Amino acid sequence: MQKVQDILISFIMENYIIGRSNHKELVPDESLLENGIIDSTGVLELVLFLEEQFSIEIKDVDIIPENLDTINNMLVFIEKKLSQNSKVV
Repeated sequence: MQKVQDILISFIMENYIIGRSNHKELVPDESLLENGIIDSTGVLELVLFLEEQFSIEIKDVDIIPENLDTINNMLVFIEKKLSQNSKVV
């Protein structure tokens, strides 16, 4: 999942951090919402990115901090969604 983590960090750095804050680094357990890195509009952009990048469907009920607030939460969530997709034949 290192490649997935790298993709997530790169997207978040390019779209939410560079030029917008004094953040230099992104820690995998760092809360994106609590630290002001991402807001509600940013969450929607992130959802679209995840759906396109990983060919997964994210339902409204999935858009919760437990799934999307940290890099580590997203990794677990994406892995779960990908394994669900592979079971559907």
